[in-house]
Amino acid sequence: MTAATAQACANIALVKYWGKRDTALNLPAQGSLSLTLDALRTTTTVQFDERLRADSLFLDGKSATTSRLSPWLDIVRERAGIATFASVDSKNDFPTSSGLASSASAYAALAVAATSAAGLSLTRTELSELARRGSGSAARSLFGGFAIWHRGERADGKDSIAEELVEGRNWPVRMVIAVVGGGKKKSVSSRDAMGHCAATSPLYQAWLASVPPDLRAARDAIANRDLEALGAVTQGSAMAMHAAALASRPPVRYWQPATLRCLDAVENLATAGIRAYPTMDAGPHVKVLTTEADSDAVVAALTEIDQVGQVIVSKAGPGAQNISESP
Repeated sequence: MTAATAQACANIALVKYWGKRDTALNLPAQGSLSLTLDALRTTTTVQFDERLRADSLFLDGKSATTSRLSPWLDIVRERAGIATFASVDSKNDFPTSSGLASSASAYAALAVAATSAAGLSLTRTELSELARRGSGSAARSLFGGFAIWHRGERADGKDSIAEELVEGRNWPVRMVIAVVGGGKKKSVSSRDAMGHCAATSPLYQAWLASVPPDLRAARDAIANRDLEALGAVTQGSAMAMHAAALASRPPVRYWQPATLRCLDAVENLATAGIRAYPTMDAGPHVKVLTTEADSDAVVAALTEIDQVGQVIVSKAGPGAQNISESP
């Protein structure tokens, strides 16, 4: 029996990818750029045990289906040359499957824990590729601070991996997260919504075309420590993604009334000179890129809004790491 425990942080994409060129391999239609968040953590323990007759998964203390997990573990087993089933115990310290990138931190932590438990020694790049097979955005959570996930060109996905942008890791930015609607599980998964948007939205091709220039602008802004420029790209990318989703037929709409009130509040802050730039993923929550100095003002404004149950402030987080190991 071998066990290992790993921890990873969720990441929030500042430049979105929203769409896949290969669903089986989780290859993105475009690249993306993200900020790993210290305040959103997943801790996962994996144990391969000869006594098990099937894989098992406990998520936040409750038994969960392994229909998605087991095929991913088969990749690890094949690489390690083993057939042993595994027990997986994963806990999030933030709402699961609600639009806070829990699958990103989950599969990043899982990649580190499972490969260690299976006796594999993989590079960070190899772990990024493996994590991507479980959840696309997990490729970025292997890295701390700002990370970029490359679209790649190869059909086998070997070049669709993430890397850390070292120049941005120690930039003291903050992400303020308004958890809207109690952090309930979203009605349409990101995977399903992406596919539906790609197939039916008349704005989808324009969305794809917007990503490469946004990536270049974001990288330049990070290199120059230009928060205003990065914030403009961040807000624009999120709104463009949601515009394409809203134009799907039928529309994909994650927003709730409180979502709009949060966006209005952030706009008012910006008008008043506060450095605050909103972004959103596939969920109702509003995330605000800001500075340490301005974060208190952002928190105060979002806390006053009805249906905002929690406001989280996060600095940049570390990459996924093995935190304990037992033979």
